[in-house]
This record gives sequence, structure tokens and C-alpha cells, in this order.
Amino acid sequence: MNSWSPSPGQDSSRRRSHRVLLSIPITVSCETPPGVFTEKTQTLVVNAHGALITLGAKVAAGQTLLVSSGSGDPRSCRVVYVGPATQGRIQLGIEFNEPAPNFWHITFPPDDWAGAVLSDLAETKKK
Repeated sequence: MNSWSPSPGQDSSRRRSHRVLLSIPITVSCETPPGVFTEKTQTLVVNAHGALITLGAKVAAGQTLLVSSGSGDPRSCRVVYVGPATQGRIQLGIEFNEPAPNFWHITFPPDDWAGAVLSDLAETKKK
């Protein structure tokens, strides 16, 4: 299972938006030396503020990248998490530099989603 830890000091029990396991083809590029590259990859997890992806290129925390999904304008983001390497690819947490809630073209669950689902299950069991 993939792991994506919150930034240091970030409370993992209170996220700004829900994470959704979703594979979306993307192109990631960097035009700043020494990391000049363009690479096609895919998301592992997305949220309204960024994503967890894998890359073969070496990047560092804080580095600025450009992400495009093919269905919208490219967005600038920064690397907020550098995780383990698997088969020559590194897991990266990226965060958009400016809010982009519609970038992934999906509707995220509401904040009370988990509570609503549990409540519905409890009601169903009572019947």
C-alpha cells in the first residue's frame, strides 16, 4: 500500500480535502536546472490540493514542477513529500501552488462523508 505522510507539523487527522485513490495520466515537467525534464506518469492518489505520484526523475522537496493532465491547463506545484523508491521510481506528494479544486475533474466527497456513511450503515442494521 502506498503511504503519503503529512508535512511535518501537519495534523494528519484533519485534512483540507479528502484523498481519492485515482489513476490519472499526467505529464510532469521541470524547466529549472539541474532538474530539467519532462516525464509521463500517473497519479496514485488525488485530492483538491494536489496528488501522490511516482517519478523516475530525481526531484527534491520544495522543487517546483509543472503538471498537466491533458484535459486542462498545466498547473504549477511544489514537491511536499519525497517517499520511498520502488523499481527506480520515487513516490512524491505534490501540492498546487494556487488552489485548483477542479483540476482532476472529479467531485470530492463532502467533509462529513465518513460520518454520513457510518450513520447510514447504523440505520440499515436497525431495520
